[in-house]
Amino acid sequence: MRYLLALLALAMPAAAQDFSEGSEAKSWNLYAEQPARFEAKVVDILCEVTGDCPENCGDGTRQLGLVRSADNVLVFPNKNSQPAFTGAAVELLPFCGQDVEVDGLLIEDEDLGARNIYLVQTIRRQGDAEWTKANRWTKVWADTHPDAAGKGPWFRRDPRVNAEIAREGYFGLGADKDAAIKDELFE
Repeated sequence: MRYLLALLALAMPAAAQDFSEGSEAKSWNLYAEQPARFEAKVVDILCEVTGDCPENCGDGTRQLGLVRSADNVLVFPNKNSQPAFTGAAVELLPFCGQDVEVDGLLIEDEDLGARNIYLVQTIRRQGDAEWTKANRWTKVWADTHPDAAGKGPWFRRDPRVNAEIAREGYFGLGADKDAAIKDELFE
């Protein structure tokens, strides 16, 4: 429990720390976003919090985080540089356990309760000259789901999404309730 409390204390925002120097991050026009470029270690968040640490950060089954070198704060990268909010674990997995430099947008706002939420746009190993764009998610998704090829957005073809809709309906209320709502809306 003390370990968890210590991690939570470290996750508190650093007082007026500015990580915008040298950032080339593109704005998403999100409330409370700030450009942020910093060095960090890529970690498995569950491993950091509980000590449950599978090899290679869980091979893509776990949410990944960044332990920022400047202040040892655990930063939550929940978006990559693509328009969809698909997460950043795919982008970070090749760097599991490595020291990296990231550039993106940091969201911190006390009123929202947002602390150390990060939108990673580019990443590179510390010491490397070349940046890697954080835009691999849809390619990795397509490679993982070759039977879901076709036109339209990925989420309309994703077998996991379609299975959930079949089970719970579009509104999460069941197929019968969906049909009743559809009948009411589209008489």
